Amino acid sequence: MSPSPLPGRFPGEFPHEDGQRASDADRDAVAERVREAAAEGRIDFDELDERLGAALGARTYGELRPLLADLPGAPGFVPPPAAPPGEPVELRGGMHGVRRSGDWAVPARLVVRGGMGGVQLDFTRVRTSLAEILAEVHGEMAGVRIVVPESWEVDAGGVDPGLGGLRDRTTPGHGRGAPLLRLTGAAGMGGVRVRNPGRAERARLRKNSPRT
Repeated sequence: MSPSPLPGRFPGEFPHEDGQRASDADRDAVAERVREAAAEGRIDFDELDERLGAALGARTYGELRPLLADLPGAPGFVPPPAAPPGEPVELRGGMHGVRRSGDWAVPARLVVRGGMGGVQLDFTRVRTSLAEILAEVHGEMAGVRIVVPESWEVDAGGVDPGLGGLRDRTTPGHGRGAPLLRLTGAAGMGGVRVRNPGRAERARLRKNSPRT
């Protein structure tokens, strides 16, 4: 027996099976509805913390579905609309933090705010045809942490180090056609850290890379 359709659906109007993998956008959408439910007084702060942790750690739709089952007007798992060309995509650390890793969809422009939970951006598995990525980063309280492939160029000269400081430990990129990551903004109290993958991370990347 198939699971009941979600309250909201992706473009194409088809329900997702419980075992299918959820995306970062799905997790963020559910977390946002849970925060709204707490603001409306529908769940208490203990439930908020529990559901946020479950939402941000969920791997499948089956893990996300119960978190919205008792909330009226739940939006389902419709990803937020893509930003129009030229408009930046904004990532907010909020209270619980945000992490992007794997082969995630990198926009040409980003605005990143560390908030209280921090933001981690891992570009090491990203496949992109962009020549330049502009990221306006604001460390705020918890900071922003960025990992880029050794082939990428990084220009962090536009970041105000503030109290938390700017630490760029990347080596000059040498990959033909690799992107330039240009950083602007302010490090705030949490700081901004940019680095290449460490030895253990490089070993995992080699191990998981498809063999030719």
